[in-house]
Amino acid sequence: MQTHLDTWLAILGFAAVTAFTPGPNNMMLMISGANFGFVRSIPHCLGISFGFPVMVLAVALGLGGFLLAEPMLHRVLTWVAFAYLCWLAVKLARAGRVDAAGVKVGRPMSFLSAALFQWVNPKAWIMAVGATALYVLPGDPPLVAAGRLAVAFFLTAITSTVVWCLFGTVIARVLSSERHVTIFNVAMAVLLVVSMLPTLV
Repeated sequence: MQTHLDTWLAILGFAAVTAFTPGPNNMMLMISGANFGFVRSIPHCLGISFGFPVMVLAVALGLGGFLLAEPMLHRVLTWVAFAYLCWLAVKLARAGRVDAAGVKVGRPMSFLSAALFQWVNPKAWIMAVGATALYVLPGDPPLVAAGRLAVAFFLTAITSTVVWCLFGTVIARVLSSERHVTIFNVAMAVLLVVSMLPTLV
């Protein structure tokens, strides 16, 4: 019993550290919270919270090993992810700006978009493969081990997404002018792209 508890605590600790540290998901949530508020960003939060555990489940059940065995496929996915992230960065840089009619430009990411984004999120892949290597041990029933990881990442993801989104709403109170909003969005979009560069090299 103690061994199972120790395993759970270790997985939850790993999941919490990786979920709360800055990365593409958290930066986009912060931008969304700052530009659109918490309520409108809830689908984005839920998309990550459900989408990432599903990805972890798939990786733990064997998808991760397949990708690691195919370096070229992994490289292609990395560059596709970078291109998509650059496109997202441009959209995020323009988010929240008010047009001539007084309407905000852009809209929060939907549940489905946020869930699907996990499959091109480099940090998500690193987290999923790393957790599988550390906590899916030989002799473990595959579904039990994979399910344990998925539950742990769901619990930490739902918490971290809310925290980062609310952090964005706090920042919004400091952005007192349209110019400040634009500067914030552009700076965060640049950081989002920069965060991907270590993965490319």
